[in-house]
Amino acid sequence: MSASDARRVLLLAEGLSADPHYGKTMRGVLRYRRADVVAILDSTRAGERMDGVPVVGAVHEALPLAPTVALVGVATQGGRFPPAWRELLRECIRRGMAVENGLHEFLADDPELVELAARHGVELRDLRRPPAGLGVPTGANLAVPARIVLTVGSDCAIGKMTVALELERAARARGLAAVFVPTGQTGIAIAGWGIAVDAVVADFVAGASERLVVEAHERGGELLVVEGQGAISHPAYAGVTLGLLHGAAPHVLVLCHRAGATEVEGYPGQPLLPLPELVELYARVALPVRRPAVACVALNTAHLDDDAARAAIDAATRETGLPTDDPVRFGTTLLLDSILGVQ
Repeated sequence: MSASDARRVLLLAEGLSADPHYGKTMRGVLRYRRADVVAILDSTRAGERMDGVPVVGAVHEALPLAPTVALVGVATQGGRFPPAWRELLRECIRRGMAVENGLHEFLADDPELVELAARHGVELRDLRRPPAGLGVPTGANLAVPARIVLTVGSDCAIGKMTVALELERAARARGLAAVFVPTGQTGIAIAGWGIAVDAVVADFVAGASERLVVEAHERGGELLVVEGQGAISHPAYAGVTLGLLHGAAPHVLVLCHRAGATEVEGYPGQPLLPLPELVELYARVALPVRRPAVACVALNTAHLDDDAARAAIDAATRETGLPTDDPVRFGTTLLLDSILGVQ
């Protein structure tokens, strides 16, 4: 049995499994690596099931399912562990589980947890810790013999990773050598490799992004679908967006947007740019030596009924003049055809 076959995940989602924003790592893993997951831990919903997976109220209740890895499935305020989580983490370690963590607070920097993990012979894996040896881009990104696609957005947390994963799946189903390129902790938890670019020193974000597309090609990718981060007009996270745009050096962009959104989430009074302005802005701030085409718009319509969703898609198509669809709800055919048709 291979290591991947032996991977049995307990998703830690205490108090947040029902939250689509703070529980997004858990939800992403459930959607794209469901076969690995044996249980979800959330004492507020013990006894329920999510996507067919049992929800338990305590670590010992999951033990009959033989989990080997406890994966932190939530994003907390400020990226730090609430005090109550420390005992939860200790219990997982004492029960012989490796712990994978995507928060900004690194487990391997905690002497108590490091000592406990060593005593019980388990690993502490901080998914957001940048690898050693990062630097600035070398130009290798421009020499990668593959088509590079980057999902970009109007805001944060609107589905850029989901769109990238759906496109990769659809491309593989067509027989294309597609590789999803993970740039955040949830993508890394799903794909098993990658760099969380938002945790990289600002000067090296572009270099880290270059390293990712080079590695993705080395993994056999001829169509590289890069997970986007942030938004170019975001008041807090535009820096990581620009570094990723320059370092990945995409040929094609997919603009992601939540239907009906008009303000930056968490920044009342700060408007989102109209979609046509975003299309122009993303192309204008890209590397001058490789101006990507915005091929299509991926619309998140999860909060709408079918009729409203189709109306929103039609409106975005008229507004931008670009092919538009919700790839989760209505499929990827239109968007993937648009990406592959860009010369």
